[in-house]
Amino acid sequence: MKKKILGNFEKPRISIFRSNKQIYVQVIDDVLGNTVTSFSSKKIEDIDKKMTKIKQSYKVGLILGLKLKKLKIKKLVLDKKNYLYHGRIKSLADGIRSVGIKF
Repeated sequence: MKKKILGNFEKPRISIFRSNKQIYVQVIDDVLGNTVTSFSSKKIEDIDKKMTKIKQSYKVGLILGLKLKKLKIKKLVLDKKNYLYHGRIKSLADGIRSVGIKF
């Protein structure tokens, strides 16, 4: 049985989708039903051909963390869905935490 994860304005939910080539992240306020902000690895302009997917995920987390800091959001709830917490998911979370945001 899976516990339902909900976020609110002070502690929004971060939803992650991982495809074979890209990673997509949304920060959602479930009370109002709004997407606060989002980012994906498609939006990174300086992707190297040799940059690994783990490094891309870290960079996505770093940029998303900076966007959240501008919005004055300090805490998140992580919704990793059915993905295991390793590899790209862990790298994304480390990128967000490196800016100072907690979950």
